[in-house]
Amino acid sequence: MSFLDIARNRYTTKRYDPSGKIAEEAIEQLKEILLLSPSSINSQPWQFTFISDEKRKVALSKVSFHNEEKVRDASHVIVFSVIEKVEDFENWNLSRLPERSVSYYHRMVKPKGETEIKSWMSHQVYLALGFFLSACATMGIDSTPMEGIEAEEYDRILQQKGYKTLFGVAIGYRDREDANQPSITPKFRLDKENVIRTI
Repeated sequence: MSFLDIARNRYTTKRYDPSGKIAEEAIEQLKEILLLSPSSINSQPWQFTFISDEKRKVALSKVSFHNEEKVRDASHVIVFSVIEKVEDFENWNLSRLPERSVSYYHRMVKPKGETEIKSWMSHQVYLALGFFLSACATMGIDSTPMEGIEAEEYDRILQQKGYKTLFGVAIGYRDREDANQPSITPKFRLDKENVIRTI
């Protein structure tokens, strides 16, 4: 199947089959894929937490607003987090990068101030999200990106240290009755001429 066909069939899963567990080999592949995610200047200001423990998923589900059922029933939840303090990023990550990358950061990113640096770091985590969702789709794994969560409560439950939760992704296998799948509810996208420019 071509990637275009995969994109046409991939969708945000609303209901999971609680008995559909992802094989450990596939989970290990997804971990490796996240390690290979792209980021500006190879900054990698992230951490990815894989959760399959049922008690922990239940605890997270209770602070996930309308995503409660997805978090509870999915095979795994992956929490995408960003380094909390700019100084930690500069000490841990930046110090490992080539001089040209360090120079770019000090010329183009750091002068913008702490708020913009944190925004830039968060953007890198979103790049990893796109990479991850595409990987899941190619592996036949259903997924649900979730910003509708209480991030501070996630941090507390997961005992985060040095990182802040940005969002989560539920992964697993769809419930056959999930009404959001394209075979039941066709995808809606804006018209190409309103979105794509060719110059």
